[in-house]
Amino acid sequence: MKLKVWLSSPHMGGNELKYINEAFDANWIAPLGPNVDGFEQDIEKFLNGKVKVAALSSGTAALHLALIECNVSHGDEVICQSMTFSASANPIAYLGATPVFIDSEKDTWNMCPDALQEAIEDRIAKGNKPKAIIVVHLYGMPAKMDEILSIAAEYDIPVIEDSAESLGSKYKGKACGTFGRFGILSFNGNKIITTSGGGALVCHSQEDKEKAVFLSTQARDNAPHYQHSHIGYNYRMSNISAGIGRGQMEVLNDRVDGRRKMHEFYEEICKDMDGVELFCEPNSDFYSNHWLSVITIDETKALKTREDLRLAFLEENIESRPIWKPMHLQPVFEDAPYYGGKVAETLFGNSLCLPSGTNLSDEDRERIAKVMIEVLTDKKEYSVSR
Repeated sequence: MKLKVWLSSPHMGGNELKYINEAFDANWIAPLGPNVDGFEQDIEKFLNGKVKVAALSSGTAALHLALIECNVSHGDEVICQSMTFSASANPIAYLGATPVFIDSEKDTWNMCPDALQEAIEDRIAKGNKPKAIIVVHLYGMPAKMDEILSIAAEYDIPVIEDSAESLGSKYKGKACGTFGRFGILSFNGNKIITTSGGGALVCHSQEDKEKAVFLSTQARDNAPHYQHSHIGYNYRMSNISAGIGRGQMEVLNDRVDGRRKMHEFYEEICKDMDGVELFCEPNSDFYSNHWLSVITIDETKALKTREDLRLAFLEENIESRPIWKPMHLQPVFEDAPYYGGKVAETLFGNSLCLPSGTNLSDEDRERIAKVMIEVLTDKKEYSVSR
């Protein structure tokens, strides 16, 4: 069997072991230590130097704490982008709140501002003003933050940016994850950099960061004994994982560049394919890290369907996946309110995520190109060196 080509596999930079070994040598095998502090500072500097970052066990944990800090509780409603991974919506349910899902718009595939405005007005009319808005930068593509923030400000609703997929992306020159009251980062094994697992909460004040750290370390009161006045969580990142993160931060710019070059690779392949469209920035306001490169196949114009290509990849041991199934179509959220049309639903039906890792070889790319060209065109040849 041919070696597997992964969709998005970890790519180590070389210095991760240095930081891990330092933690072992100093016996900092705990959810605190020099690597945790250093990793947080590295992220803060990368984003803009003005934010405060709390390193946590996952992006989901970060979103859960962000909702708590926005005072979301049982019976509340939280607006959430429908086209996203379930981790964007699950923490709403953790708190006993109800998600209100919003359709995508066609330019960025992210939250549609028009549907957002409609949803807020309708929920208020029904006596349920939403407590927060969760917007996602899908596959690294920035959302239309000017419009979304303007609407949120009009109704005084805090925005939480799910930037799990968009570290290194920018909107109008500003880093994704720094627009809302809180930003969410993920360092899962398939992300642009990884700590094997892990995430971070991006805050705009030291007070918000300190509250997140307090809650993430079991909310222990300042007392000589174990005393608790709040419900706490075991959400802090370990010093070992943070050591991996410190090594990964040293190569983050290279990883962003590598993902964007993979996108350019697909641009070259797809440029003359009828009915095949690569998911790209709509204009120069948007700078995507292209965490995953995604194509949409119009089966009325192309020779084959999205599923034809996915199965052909599978036959060659190349991983590809349909895009996220919208949350409003998920059985677990079937009773949740939804606003918008069928943009997200249509995209789900004909779009495919392509292998996008920065550690793919020329041979890997040749294999990918061969499958795409043979399935989607009548041509038979392609060279990555062309």
